[in-house]
Amino acid sequence: MTERSMTEPPSGDPGPDDPGPGARARWQARYDEAQAAGRVRDADFTTLSGDEVQAAYGPAPGDTVADFERIGWPGEFPFTRGRHATGYRGKPWTIRQFAGFGNADQTNERYRAILAAGGNGLSVAFDMPTLMGRDSDDPRSEGEVGHCGVAIDSAADLELLFAGIPLAGITTSMTISGPAIPIFCMYLVAAERQGADLGVLDGTLQTDIFKEYIAQKEWLFGPEPHLRLIGDLMEYCVAEIPRYKPLSVSGYHIREAGSTAAQELAFTLADGFGYVELGLSRGLDVDVFAPGLSFFFDAQIDFFEEIAKFRAARRIWARWLRDVYGATTDRAQGLRFHTQTAGVSLTAQQPDNNVVRTAIEALAAVLGGTNSLHTNALDEVLALPSERAAQIALRTQQVIMAETGVTNVADPLGGSWYLEALTDRLEAEAEAVFARIRDRGSDGSMTSGLLAGIEAGWFQSETAEAAFTYQQALEKGEKQVVGVNVHADDGRGDALEIMRVSHEVERDQRAVLERRRRDRDAATVAATLEAVVATARGTGNLVPPILAACRAEATLGEICGALKDVWGSYQEVPRF
Repeated sequence: MTERSMTEPPSGDPGPDDPGPGARARWQARYDEAQAAGRVRDADFTTLSGDEVQAAYGPAPGDTVADFERIGWPGEFPFTRGRHATGYRGKPWTIRQFAGFGNADQTNERYRAILAAGGNGLSVAFDMPTLMGRDSDDPRSEGEVGHCGVAIDSAADLELLFAGIPLAGITTSMTISGPAIPIFCMYLVAAERQGADLGVLDGTLQTDIFKEYIAQKEWLFGPEPHLRLIGDLMEYCVAEIPRYKPLSVSGYHIREAGSTAAQELAFTLADGFGYVELGLSRGLDVDVFAPGLSFFFDAQIDFFEEIAKFRAARRIWARWLRDVYGATTDRAQGLRFHTQTAGVSLTAQQPDNNVVRTAIEALAAVLGGTNSLHTNALDEVLALPSERAAQIALRTQQVIMAETGVTNVADPLGGSWYLEALTDRLEAEAEAVFARIRDRGSDGSMTSGLLAGIEAGWFQSETAEAAFTYQQALEKGEKQVVGVNVHADDGRGDALEIMRVSHEVERDQRAVLERRRRDRDAATVAATLEAVVATARGTGNLVPPILAACRAEATLGEICGALKDVWGSYQEVPRF
């Protein structure tokens, strides 16, 4: 590429145009070092026809590429082409299927099936009462227990959820934000009861409260108390569980709410910058805590735009972490992310088409360099995935990984004129949004701008406008969805067997909860909850007292209720 064909993004400090021997030699040295250390897989890196392929490709010797540092080589700042010189030759992405339904025993069976079928990471889906910090016998939980995820009331449920699955030997992601810290403490108790060394646990907790106010709407308190809890969690993990990632900054829900790719990119990274500022405000070393921040993106159906979005995200994050927040290490500057294929792209009409959509979206995530991936099932537009649909979703990833050859070469599309132009454009659009967010705040920080934008409903308005624009284009036929507004049929077809969660799950869960309350030491529970309240009224770290309450089998609703007694609740101002 010799010129940029769309828009000119800010480039920070420009580096030399060095696509030739110097840059190539730097990459080769990193690759050779990884290979010597055993970090390159012993695999067949050839095409289907048997031709050997290189680990990475770049400009031919002697070619001039303007501002080549912005593209670079894999494993090289700003990591446009990936965090590692080896690409997937070193380690393929983690197949992390999102699952949860009914009670802990039922979900445990699904987890065992996923692992037996070749999955190598678990991702927990919680039901709505759990996501809202409510117990299963709360009147507001009626009719919702176990229906959109697994019901969790206390540490005993987490213990059952992971029965027979050694938590010290597997990475586990938990998708929950409002009551994330009590759930995390229950996870620690479950690991303790397995005899695990808590210091070696590895996994990810979502915890991202900014996106709840922006898109998903599952908060418990106002923003400031939630940020205090998140800061406490960051401090605790840095000190006690250094491999654990306490924050997965989520753009997925922002995109599913109707945002554009550029809005998803900008809002998500802005949220991430807010958490960096939170860590710095706690006196934490950015080079130590930043590697504990990961991201969670949507993979929509526009193939090349999505690949460009992922590449732009790495580049923006690396530059801001270095130039704005002072990070000096590759681990702190390198953005890690999980991807899920787009739920909103699935259609109830001609649902078999969803298998194709999911495969294309998954391939975009892989070519964009995702570190882990969940593929949606064809029937998720109608209900929780059936076992057969879940297996097809898993096999989709395995076919991509084993048969397509995409793991042989790092960033195989790097240098494409179209892709690089898209990457530059998305970066420029994101930077414009960052400026608007910071301008909204009182002190020029990203955090101040985020809080002001949340309070004013600005993020919601921007997303709603984007969703409305897309819906208009769909209704006019300017955007086409097969089976919906083009190539539609009369609605007949093979009926899907829909998975349904029995209402007996709620009845049984309530009975178990009642028995646990009866059998526990009530005085100990009361004392630990009093300690949670006392700490919340002061300035101490809340993780230890919440952990003590979970060890005593205090319930999720009791812990969250104790915190609400101190901090109150939060109600969003309606915007029309």
